[in-house]
Amino acid sequence: MSSRGKKKTTFAKLNRESKLRERRAEKQARKEARRMGPPEPAEVSETVPAEPLETVTTGPLEAAPAER
Repeated sequence: MSSRGKKKTTFAKLNRESKLRERRAEKQARKEARRMGPPEPAEVSETVPAEPLETVTTGPLEAAPAER
């Protein structure tokens, strides 16, 4: 059965309250994540050595002609 009384809370207020509850839940989750500490670093089993970089030589720099 539904209430015969007039609804006293607007949808805008209900939306604001739900957003506030969501923000508080997210904040609590972040707080608990910080409390748990940083995640353990992943173990690197094999590393591939980097190849030496190639150097490219170019000619002298030329100034671009000025546009008029």
